[in-house]
Amino acid sequence: MPASPQPANSRPGLRAWIDQRTGLDQLLRVALDEPIPGGARFAYVFGSGLLFLFLSQVITGLCLALYYVPSASSAHSSVAYISKQVAAGEFIRSLHVYGASAMIVVLALHLIQTTSYGAYKRRRELLWLSGAVLAALVLGMAFTGYLLPWDERAYFATSVGTNIIGELPFIGSALERFVRGGEVLGTMTLSRFYFAHVFLLPGLIFAFIGAHIFLFRRAGAAGPIRAPEDVRPLRTEPFYPRQVIYDMAFAALVICALGLLAHFAPAPLGARADPSDTQFLPRPEWYFLPMFEWLKVWQNHATLGIVVIPPILIALFLLLPFLDRRAERRPWRRPVVMGALVIVVLGMTYLGMLSHVQDQNSAMVRTQLHAQDEAEAMYMKAPFQPQQFGLPLTTSAPANEVPDPKVVAGLKLYSSDGCIACHGADGAGTPIAVSLAKVATTELEATLRVHLQHYTPAMTSGGMPQYNLSPADLDSLIAYIKSLKH
Repeated sequence: MPASPQPANSRPGLRAWIDQRTGLDQLLRVALDEPIPGGARFAYVFGSGLLFLFLSQVITGLCLALYYVPSASSAHSSVAYISKQVAAGEFIRSLHVYGASAMIVVLALHLIQTTSYGAYKRRRELLWLSGAVLAALVLGMAFTGYLLPWDERAYFATSVGTNIIGELPFIGSALERFVRGGEVLGTMTLSRFYFAHVFLLPGLIFAFIGAHIFLFRRAGAAGPIRAPEDVRPLRTEPFYPRQVIYDMAFAALVICALGLLAHFAPAPLGARADPSDTQFLPRPEWYFLPMFEWLKVWQNHATLGIVVIPPILIALFLLLPFLDRRAERRPWRRPVVMGALVIVVLGMTYLGMLSHVQDQNSAMVRTQLHAQDEAEAMYMKAPFQPQQFGLPLTTSAPANEVPDPKVVAGLKLYSSDGCIACHGADGAGTPIAVSLAKVATTELEATLRVHLQHYTPAMTSGGMPQYNLSPADLDSLIAYIKSLKH
């Protein structure tokens, strides 16, 4: 006998209709009914806060990508257009810039909390390793995104960062060329950094977030700190509603703080990168300052400071769950781990502050950094002009072209090998050395090549150091000298 038709008012609602086809209610129960040992706490908000900040970065990044052009000739102009012409463009870009710093802060707090609570113990080794990979990916996002505005600060800071890669033994030079897409920073570098920042790293972060959440749910929450012998069952509380409210409150506080910063102190943008500017003092963002100062400390022992010590520290960090296998989670009963954590936190804070103090104690450096900040402020106040590139290049190329890579490489040699100390900025000459701009005008390239390989008596008596230049370096240095021709 056929079933009787259901009355109209008994038909399922939209939610029931969707649930019948997707199992949405079951998914929500799994997500929101997660038991929290010891109950909801505001101390547990950092993981969710990181997820919120990442999603915020994705949203603001997509808005910026609508206008951004990843090429050396147009990247800076497109960012200037976003900041100066697009409605709320400066605000959205500032949210994105400050959001990167907020992610580093919350990430640091999350790592400190996890280590202090001993939340890497008891079947949580893979959870710790997945979190470590996520931390590395977040730092990679910060590094690759820093170059994209293509202003002076971004260009020279990234140049220093990629130079560090070149210090690695055996593979350093090849890896540096791969990262840069050539010998110097240019369109190929921007293209690679843009791909990594927009596609590769976010994709990996999404994948590892999924793995991290799966491993977290598999192992369960670590719960409050207590003695190993205390086996009394803990009161549990579902994730919803109290922990959700705490997480949402933290997210609201973060977005309000970022919004206030973005409104009252918009993210800076300087003039277009000028590779020939020998006066600019590059400084990384605050979260890379400890590494910057660390390299200065070990500048005379680069192999030890770059190749030996950091890998050992990273290996100890990754292996922590396998090295600290005791059930004890109370911080005061884990002096080695907590002592190491305090040393690392205080050491990084000290190095970051030392870099700032050293800059302020040097009158020349302080003046130059202040001048750079003033130049950025003036640039941001200036009206937008299509294809505005800041100061003209000292090369003979038109201002809207990327400088000859050989000229830029030659400038790097000229600045780093001490030539500038005698011949002056832009080869203008000093009382103790001739003007290279004049030499470039009067001497043929073949003559320059001979003189740089076989010094004249005047060059020898003038105290010019002997340089053993490779053919490629010689070509680059000659290209730079010829570019100085008036």
